[in-house]
Amino acid sequence: MTKQIDLNGYLKKHFGFDTFKGNQEDIIKNVLDGNDTFVLMPTGGGKSLCYQLPALILDGTAIVISPLIALMKNQVDAMRNFSEDDGIAHFLNSSLTKSAIQQVKEDVISGKTRLLYVAPESLTKDENIQFLKQVKISFYAVDEAHCISEWGHDFRPEYRRIRPIINEIGEAPLIALTATATPKVQHDIQKNLGMLDANVFKSSFNRPNLFYEIRPKVNATRDIIKVLKENPGKSVIIYCLSRKKVEELAETLVVNGIKALPYHAGMDAATRSGNQDKFLMEDIDVIVATIAFGMGIDKPDVRMVIHYDIPKSLEGYYQETGRAGRDGGEGRCIAFYSYKDIQKLEKFMQGKPLAEQEIGKQLLLETVAYAESSLCRRKTLLHYFGETYTEENCGSCDNCINPKEQFEGKDFIVKLLKVVNQLKERFKTEHVVNVLTGKITSMVKSYHHHELDIFGCGSEEDEKFWHAVTRQSLVAGLLSKDIENYGLLKVTEKGHEYIKKPYSISLTRDHDYDELEQESRSAGGTAALDTGLFSMLKDLRKQISKKKNLPPFVIFQDPSLEAMATYYPVTLEELQNMPGVGAGKAKRYGKEFVELIQRHVEENEIERPMDMVVKTVANKSKLKVSIIQSIDRQVSLDDIADSKGIDLLELLNEIESIVYSGTRVNIDYYINQVMDEEHRDDIFYYFKEDAETDDITTALEELGEDEYSEEDVRMVRIKFISEVGN
Repeated sequence: MTKQIDLNGYLKKHFGFDTFKGNQEDIIKNVLDGNDTFVLMPTGGGKSLCYQLPALILDGTAIVISPLIALMKNQVDAMRNFSEDDGIAHFLNSSLTKSAIQQVKEDVISGKTRLLYVAPESLTKDENIQFLKQVKISFYAVDEAHCISEWGHDFRPEYRRIRPIINEIGEAPLIALTATATPKVQHDIQKNLGMLDANVFKSSFNRPNLFYEIRPKVNATRDIIKVLKENPGKSVIIYCLSRKKVEELAETLVVNGIKALPYHAGMDAATRSGNQDKFLMEDIDVIVATIAFGMGIDKPDVRMVIHYDIPKSLEGYYQETGRAGRDGGEGRCIAFYSYKDIQKLEKFMQGKPLAEQEIGKQLLLETVAYAESSLCRRKTLLHYFGETYTEENCGSCDNCINPKEQFEGKDFIVKLLKVVNQLKERFKTEHVVNVLTGKITSMVKSYHHHELDIFGCGSEEDEKFWHAVTRQSLVAGLLSKDIENYGLLKVTEKGHEYIKKPYSISLTRDHDYDELEQESRSAGGTAALDTGLFSMLKDLRKQISKKKNLPPFVIFQDPSLEAMATYYPVTLEELQNMPGVGAGKAKRYGKEFVELIQRHVEENEIERPMDMVVKTVANKSKLKVSIIQSIDRQVSLDDIADSKGIDLLELLNEIESIVYSGTRVNIDYYINQVMDEEHRDDIFYYFKEDAETDDITTALEELGEDEYSEEDVRMVRIKFISEVGN
């Protein structure tokens, strides 16, 4: 059928393009020939044209099932721009009025409409099923088809019902399209849509212009500000997992002179779309968003995508990083990784059904594997999507630019493959690694694997090491993960050959981000602690404390001095940005400290990393302000805690951070209610005369834990710091 059709002529006539991109032409011919078609094409490859053009050529109406109302509207508007008649394309979803729905139905029945976009929820309504039974349907297109699979990053249960409904309405050829699918998800989609025999068209997932980098999450906000200041005026998307973090980070960026706005589903629609438009129109440079942002955003010149929090799945990560450099120009993808974030995500899953938890956990493990791996990021990512990348060094990821030391892996790989074999290929990585390292778990016991001769055969190395060997064997194609029972390790044909005839393979050890975090933290984050200056600052603190007859910790705590010895603040305004130093403290004690730092910087010709001193949003957040106001009104601390939905110890934390940064509060009215005078004076005297540090544990040991409670000691410490220090 396609032989007589001049496809290029249609392309020029309807869309104004002269040539097709990639394998668009082959896909369109396949659809026109009435075959089921599966299209795997990364974002920006021109997926929608694969069903739009055949819909304009074929008789009847193409039904496009799409999950995003905003995207439907954009596509319908775009189609109408290409045609003289608005009836050419319509959408049917919950946002339409009754009369609008009537108009859509009339246009479809009269044969005007070639493309009808339907949300899966609308497709399942009985009245729509009855209506569509009367329509001549050219074919069905399922867009964002990964939503069908529980293993996809955007699972929608209603997508599972598409096939039975198509059967009810009337069969026609099917085209399924997605921008991200692992072999597992692809199999899932085809099986669920009953199109296992479909012709599959797969474009490469490689985006050569993107640079991938993972950083330990130590001072992520400071790092982000530094990167943004080094790249002024560039369009940047920053993703955070929580709405709260989105708001906080956007506010901090603005305070630091960066044009940024937040975007998340909790904002009212007008503000949200207003912020999106400002980003598209370049009134601002940076949008800080949850993953709700970016669906259908076609801004070609996003130069950077930063993940403040690591995403829940590698598909999500690929999709989001794919919003950078769509014009083929520079695209930097930086993600901050900390295993603590992974544990947090695991906690969030706890209330969900077990099957869902299991899938979520497997997807998270893939993300951990990607982040901690020292292999080429591009190779790991493409392998995940079932594609082989043969270059040894991609030259545009952090692991290829700074390669880790390699070692001979032959013996380790053989050992691993043999263990997988002996365990009958019925277990996931975690269990295989436990058997290798000789770790007795309940699962190891229940299968009696601790009685096998292979148990502990790899105990000379730790779990982290064997996870790295497993990952690198997967990428090398010696192992695979079973498609039906995702996660079960299988030895491939290539792996069996390898056991018989092993050859040299270089392996690398993975990054240990926990260690990197600790190193960075002890070095004061992104810059190194100046130990000489630190001891001079401690001496100065001691002199002032003697002069004022105060314990040193009242003046500044150690973390504040460490920050000063790292970032060299030389004005009172800069000093206020150090942790634990508010305006009050800076004013009262700061002058001598900044003068000392200024002298030290000049004498030693130090280049100050002051571009890295992050201005924080005034620390008197709403909560703190309302606590101070309640204390001024002498409201009982228990009542304040209740009204804020926190316990007394959490309230004391907040009050402590208020007084430690130099603001004076008076809680005598409450202390006098709950403590006798002698008791109070003992604690006060201890802090004034005996204490070398303000540590609570030390105070309780000195004072006697039987007689004094933690709350009592902390309340009197607040009174002491407030009266004596502030």
